[in-house]
Amino acid sequence: MFRYFCFLLLSSIFSYSQDNQNIKSQIKSFYNHSLTNGKSYEWLEHLSNQIGGRLSGSLNAERAVQWSKEELEDLGLDKVWLQPVMVPKWVRGNFEYASIESSTGNSIKVSICALGGSVATPNSGIRAEVLEVKSFEKLKELGTDKVAGKIVFFNRPMDPTKINTFSSYSGSVNQRINGAEEAIKYGAVAVIVRSMNLSNDDFPHTGSMYYGSTKLRDRIPAAAISTNGANLLSSMLRLDPNLRFFIKQNCQNYPDVLSHNVIGEIKGSEFPNKIILVGGHLDSWDLGDGSHDDGAGVVQSMEVLNQFKSLGIKPRHTLRVVLFMNEENGLRGGKTYAKIAIKKSENHFFALESDAGGFTPRGFSFDSSDSVFKKIKSWKQYFKPYLINEFYQGEGGADIGPLKSTGTVLAGLRPDSQRYFDYHHSSKDTFNAINKRELELGAATMSSLIYLVDIFGF
Repeated sequence: MFRYFCFLLLSSIFSYSQDNQNIKSQIKSFYNHSLTNGKSYEWLEHLSNQIGGRLSGSLNAERAVQWSKEELEDLGLDKVWLQPVMVPKWVRGNFEYASIESSTGNSIKVSICALGGSVATPNSGIRAEVLEVKSFEKLKELGTDKVAGKIVFFNRPMDPTKINTFSSYSGSVNQRINGAEEAIKYGAVAVIVRSMNLSNDDFPHTGSMYYGSTKLRDRIPAAAISTNGANLLSSMLRLDPNLRFFIKQNCQNYPDVLSHNVIGEIKGSEFPNKIILVGGHLDSWDLGDGSHDDGAGVVQSMEVLNQFKSLGIKPRHTLRVVLFMNEENGLRGGKTYAKIAIKKSENHFFALESDAGGFTPRGFSFDSSDSVFKKIKSWKQYFKPYLINEFYQGEGGADIGPLKSTGTVLAGLRPDSQRYFDYHHSSKDTFNAINKRELELGAATMSSLIYLVDIFGF
C-alpha cells in the first residue's frame, strides 16, 4: 500500500512537472512568434500612417472600422462582425489661436488646442482678463464677484512625485473634464487648462470635457494650453494680474452618427458559451495618429488571436477580440457592447484591455475577488523570464468596465508609464514614437495571460 501511494505521488509530481514545462514552452512560443513573425507593428504602421487620427464620427474612424474588419477576416477567425454604435461627432475645424497680451499691441503667442466637446468662441474670438486657480474649491471661494467676465485658468500640474503616472493623471484630470462646468457657475467667459503632461514642452494635450446639465446657450469655450505656455502665463500673471488673454477656436458639435465596434472570435472547443475577451479602442484624438492611444492596444489585441491561429492553439473557451469605438469622448462602444452582452445573457468570465501605450510591458492590474487574484498571482512564475513582475489589484480598463456588473474578472495590461503622458492626446502621439520590440513584447504578454486563463480558468 505504501509503495502504491509513493508511486501515485511520484506520478503526480512528474505529471505536474511535465505540464508546467509544456506551459512554459508554449509561453516562450508566444514571445518568439511575436518578436519574429508577429503582425502588430505592421498593422500599426498602416493604422497610423495610412489612416491616421480616428476621432469618433470621422471618416478616418470608419476607414479604421473597415480595415480592421478585413484584417480579422484574413486571419480566418470563426466569426467577424460589426456591432452598430451611435457616437458623438465633434469637429475641431481650423487650428486654434491664443496669445497673452501684456499691453496694447504687445502679445506673445502660446500653443493651445480645443478640448473635445467644447463649443467655439465667437468669430472674433474672446479677449479677457485671466484668473489663475488650482482647484474647484479655490474657484468657489473667489465666487462670482471675482470670476465673472474672466477667463479661468486651471493650473494644477500633474504630481511629479508619483511613480505611477496614471495616479498623477487621475489627480489632475478633473480640471479638464469638469473645469468649464464649474467655471460657468460663476460667470466665466472661457476656460483654459494646463495640459495633462509631466514634461515641459510646447505641445497642448486635448481630451474630453463635459458641460453636465448646462444649457447650450450658457456653455463657454474650453481649451488646453501647453505646459510651457501654462508656466509662462502663470509667471506673467504674478507680474501683472490684469493682463489679458486672447483665444479663438471654431470647433463644432453635430448630431450623433452611426459607427461600429469591430468583433472577431475563435469558438471554444470545450466551453463555447464562456467568453474570454481581449480588446482596445479603435478611436483616437485628432491631433496625432493615436499610435500609443490606442492603436497599440488595438493591434496587440488583434495579435493575440493571430498567435492562437498561427501557432495552432485551439482555445477551450471562446476567445473574442473587441475593437471598441468612442472610448475617448463618450465610452459608447464599451457601454453598448456590455448592454448587448447582458441582453443576450452572454457569459464573459474574463476580459483584458490594453489602453496604456505600447511601451515595455511590466505586468497587469486585476479587478477581481481576493480568491481569484490569489490564483492569478501563482502564474507569475511563467512571466518571470520576461521581466513581467507587477501583478496587483486595480482597474481593468474603461471599455471593459461596464462588464463588471456581470461578475466578469477584468484585467489591464500595464506597460512602463513614465513616457506615456508625453504623448497622450497630443500631436506627438505618432507612429515614430513606437518601439517595435516593446510593442511586440506587450502583445506576447497579453497572449500568455489569455492562454493561462484559458487552460486554468478560475
